[in-house]
Amino acid sequence: MHDYQSNLDSSVPLDLGPDGSGPLYERLARALREAIRCSRLPAGSLLPPSRILAADLGCSRWVVTEAYAQLATAGYVEARTGSGTRVRVPGTTPARPRDQPPASARATGRIDMAPGLPDLRAFPAARWAAAVRSAAATLSIADLGYPDPAGHQALREVLAEYLTRARGAQADPGHLTICASATDGIGRICRALRRAGCRAVAVEDPGWHRAREVAGAAGLAIRPVPVDDHGMRADLPSDVGAVIVRPAHQFPAGVVLSAPRRAALLDWARRTGGLIIEDDYDAEYRYDRRPVTAVQGAGPSHVALLGSVSKILSPALRIGWVVSPPAWTSALREPPAAAPPVLDQLAFAAFLRSGSYDRHLRAGRKRYRARRDNLVAALTASIRRPPSQAPPPDCTCYSAQAPKRTARLSAVTRSSWASGSRTWTDTAAASSHGKDWYSATGTWPTIRSMKASHCSRQPSTGYRVRAGYRCAPA
Repeated sequence: MHDYQSNLDSSVPLDLGPDGSGPLYERLARALREAIRCSRLPAGSLLPPSRILAADLGCSRWVVTEAYAQLATAGYVEARTGSGTRVRVPGTTPARPRDQPPASARATGRIDMAPGLPDLRAFPAARWAAAVRSAAATLSIADLGYPDPAGHQALREVLAEYLTRARGAQADPGHLTICASATDGIGRICRALRRAGCRAVAVEDPGWHRAREVAGAAGLAIRPVPVDDHGMRADLPSDVGAVIVRPAHQFPAGVVLSAPRRAALLDWARRTGGLIIEDDYDAEYRYDRRPVTAVQGAGPSHVALLGSVSKILSPALRIGWVVSPPAWTSALREPPAAAPPVLDQLAFAAFLRSGSYDRHLRAGRKRYRARRDNLVAALTASIRRPPSQAPPPDCTCYSAQAPKRTARLSAVTRSSWASGSRTWTDTAAASSHGKDWYSATGTWPTIRSMKASHCSRQPSTGYRVRAGYRCAPA
């Protein structure tokens, strides 16, 4: 149930009917009742005080109070001391308190592992509110007019400086366009490509489904290109005029585009005149390797760099950007392209300029790193690898129950075994065809009888133990 604070005014017409159709208080009650039934007066809306409504209608206050009394008796309104008279549709439940979330938003006790959202509980509300106040205090008269389709000049300048410093991009404010999100930026580029005669675009496979949907909606054919351990393959189909790629952190594989693949994509763009659409997805968060710079920095004339605050601050802010090659800048700003609200742009500019964005990033990296490490440790401890169904062809297996080939280790030294090691070296002479096998545990407490093992033979270091097994030296 909504809670409307505004009083009834001339924006809600009341048909009181002709003068001879009954007493005025009855006609007023009938008109209000009809407005409630038609939802022109929603449940929870506040009716005006009787004195104000009587002055608007040019009647006595008694007429209004009598009409309100009839509505309250019929259950259409409820009057509370100090809160005025509010609409209550018969049969509805009382309004939910403001601080109580809807049932669909309440916690279910499960962990949400869905991608695409930052930790919204860590949103820097106080610092963002300060940035909004700062932007509103410095707002000029010109800022209140129709916004520039390219985005506000103040934000483009401070954002270009940040991208140059943090992402190694060659960002010129004149070719930086503010948009609503990375998806919005991809849509603008794809529509511009279609108008320029491009017929197909290459995308990562597997990859982000929204990129495919947006490119398809622009009229482009989709050409999936496989992703391996080095990122997207560079042997693109011959009919594509552009490629959408996430070099810094591919989704969902998580790999980084290797240096040779980056060079190959840039060579393809220079050779064919194609466009590389670089989605700088999740580039600020890397835990297993050092962050890489943007591909755009090595080829600004052939790469369009996209980003947004959706994965760092909140997708509700609807602020993104495109650093485009000069040849494509004007096409990205053609109607119906529209920039986010000016006040939000100026607030983000103040947020960047004050260093709050960098501080939020540093805190986020630390927080997400701790959570990732805890998750990896828990998964490592809980996942148990099943035994192999059959040994590899170069492995000799030994069974404690029915040994087919045995040998005796005359000695095993501590130096030959490290806890968790997968390779044993033969530090003592071994005589074959014996019946006793010995193996040391990872903590080296005792020598124990060896059970069946799966391993693969290495020419110089003996048998290499497969994960989860123990193996004798060569």
